[in-house]
Amino acid sequence: MGLLTFSLNVTLDGCVDHQEGIADDETHAFFTRLMDEGGAMLWGRTTYEMMESYWPAVARGDVEAPPAVREWAAKLEIKPKYVVSSTRTDFPWSHSHHLAGDLRSGVQKLKDATPAGVLLGSGKLATALDRLDLIDEYRFLVHPRIAGHGPTLYEGGLPHTRRLELVSANPLGNGAVAMHYRRARG
Repeated sequence: MGLLTFSLNVTLDGCVDHQEGIADDETHAFFTRLMDEGGAMLWGRTTYEMMESYWPAVARGDVEAPPAVREWAAKLEIKPKYVVSSTRTDFPWSHSHHLAGDLRSGVQKLKDATPAGVLLGSGKLATALDRLDLIDEYRFLVHPRIAGHGPTLYEGGLPHTRRLELVSANPLGNGAVAMHYRRARG
């Protein structure tokens, strides 16, 4: 069974607005390595639509981009992508699949079928999956910024505090810190 790893950019004050992080070669290389380690991506509809509106054009070469960004796009193009949505069923971007039905059993089946693990990149979906105790690890890129606005990490709340164990903390040259935590079980 593969692990479900929640990974996201976050500011020091918990903002997860994708426009608030540092988007440079170093951060793209970090997420490219993370994606390389996993077997599939898992998103909610909103995140899928945001990604679908930009990254396929980068992968095709329709959008000018630095090499690290183009590398991310090319790898994302061929990576299996699973989308949780109750309002949309058609996901035409290459290697995209609708994850329908019961959320708990659908995600558990995806984890079981993906030994290399599943990388989750949607904040609202992460809250729902954390409430179901399905997230195994957290890989946050904490940016040296205070946004002063939302959306924020887990703004929907959790029923109780999650205890985590630090696996690693690696500072990047741009001031961001790559934090890797594992769920403390028991």
